[in-house]
Amino acid sequence: MNRGLIRVLFCVFIGGVTLYAYVEKQNQLTRMRLEIPSLEKEVRGFEEENRRMWYEIEQFENPVHLIELLNKPEFRHLKHPNLDEITVLYPLQFKS
Repeated sequence: MNRGLIRVLFCVFIGGVTLYAYVEKQNQLTRMRLEIPSLEKEVRGFEEENRRMWYEIEQFENPVHLIELLNKPEFRHLKHPNLDEITVLYPLQFKS
């Protein structure tokens, strides 16, 4: 009888440990699910900032804006380079 009681207690102990591990895993999953909305909001903010920066870049590189910059006194010294003044550097091609 003593041996049967030990087996039952051992089975109850193993069942308790298994149940505890399962509940802990569920709690971890719930915590992660609660973090999703805040992370999603942060990602949306990054995407919006990225779109705003692309718009600013497009506005700055707009040919009309560049012509306006060319007409300003602080940029009058700039000129278009001639073809003989342009040096092109090609990347090295390594043989493997």
